[in-house]
Amino acid sequence: MSEYQTKAVDPHQRLTRSISWPQGLAIAMGVPLLILPSLGDMPFYVSAAAILVWGLSVLQGFTQNLAYAEMATTFPRASGLPGFAQEIFRTRDHKGKHDRGMLIGGFSAWSYWFAWNPVMAIFSLLVGSYLHGLFPVLGETFTEYQLSMIAGAVIFAGLFAINWFGLGQGAILGYILGIGALIPVLVLTVTPFATGDVNMANITNNWLPADWAWDTHHILMLFGIFAIAQWSACAWETAAVYGPEYKNPSTDVPKALFSAGVLCLILYVLVQSSVIGVLGVDGVLEQPISPLLPVAQVVFGEVGTVVAIVLLIASMILIIQTAFLGSSRAMHSMATEGNLPRALGRTNRHGTPFVAMLVIALFNLALISMGTPGAILAASAIGYTCANGISLFAFFKARRDPVFKNLERPFKAPGNWKYVAMVFGLFNLPLCFIGVVYLNSLEIGWASTWVAFIVLGAYIPIWFYSRYESRRWQRRSASAPTVETP
Repeated sequence: MSEYQTKAVDPHQRLTRSISWPQGLAIAMGVPLLILPSLGDMPFYVSAAAILVWGLSVLQGFTQNLAYAEMATTFPRASGLPGFAQEIFRTRDHKGKHDRGMLIGGFSAWSYWFAWNPVMAIFSLLVGSYLHGLFPVLGETFTEYQLSMIAGAVIFAGLFAINWFGLGQGAILGYILGIGALIPVLVLTVTPFATGDVNMANITNNWLPADWAWDTHHILMLFGIFAIAQWSACAWETAAVYGPEYKNPSTDVPKALFSAGVLCLILYVLVQSSVIGVLGVDGVLEQPISPLLPVAQVVFGEVGTVVAIVLLIASMILIIQTAFLGSSRAMHSMATEGNLPRALGRTNRHGTPFVAMLVIALFNLALISMGTPGAILAASAIGYTCANGISLFAFFKARRDPVFKNLERPFKAPGNWKYVAMVFGLFNLPLCFIGVVYLNSLEIGWASTWVAFIVLGAYIPIWFYSRYESRRWQRRSASAPTVETP
């Protein structure tokens, strides 16, 4: 056995082992719905080949998540991607003020937080848009922005109250919304194939845009497209974020991950195929925000459109729930590692990181005020490429570093998987990173890229303050008098 030992955890910052793998899967069931913001945009870039992009991106998720599943069971006290990178890059017995390894691990966690956190604002904006279209009377009283702000405040407050009592309550909500939203969306996707409304010629005759060429411009765009796609299609690693909260991590983590992956592979390929097959590429481009609505009209008529909007709103609440829990655990992990202020790591008696959840809710209300979901998504995709790249490099280090090499691994990826992880780490950093910055500059402008750089860069001063706070707390603890009990 290695001499490595995980550090002790403040009892006020300890998460509770309370869920099984079906509950972890239930929480991650919102991930397939991340396709909704890009369902109409992806064919704009690559036409019907968007179907292949989604399938390859989910398969990319399988290769990456094998590494993440191993790390989740090797470091059971670490919380998913944020915890893995922080734990592995943290220098042992560091004597100086500033640990560069800890800074790298913390930056990975911050990037992951920034990748998941804006999902709440993006889907709140979409909820407001759908409500505005579904109920004309609301449009007479409120603007779309006002409806989005109201919807966000109500949803965030409701989810905060539900999850106050522990992660198990969030999983129960996941079951309810999964049955009420995910399955009907699957039915809406499959039905056009059964009724014959899918015209395969819409796919085969429009595989790539007429002006597509394999030159530097399009290759850079392709890397950016994969960066946007993986933001949605690889995000089911969220099932591993709850590693410290599974009752039996060695078996629960891989079961939850692979079940979520199969679900994503089926849905991502089917949803995009159905939409393009029914509407054609041109029809999708006419409805870029929600191409599922005209599909519902074709299959079910006007009544089906209303039903589809209601189901999509329920689906959006599900993915907001997933993002709320994932980003709060990321922030909790950073605080317990000393990479964010200690207050953000506080948990209540149910093991819920309530301070982090409150801060995240307020931050997303501020993001809603921007009113630009596309730009927010493009910015957060930059954070996701950073998080994945650094986390995969961390897996490589964990396999080779003597400090970690002999740790017990209840679940272990294949023997040479460290090299596969390194390849996909380099695919994320620098290739997808460069690609998404290039794609954003062409289609959205530099605003979203600068938002990403500012948010990611803000971590540096926050980290230095957190390290100062941590050293001050340690000195205070060391100098506190010991009270002897009789």
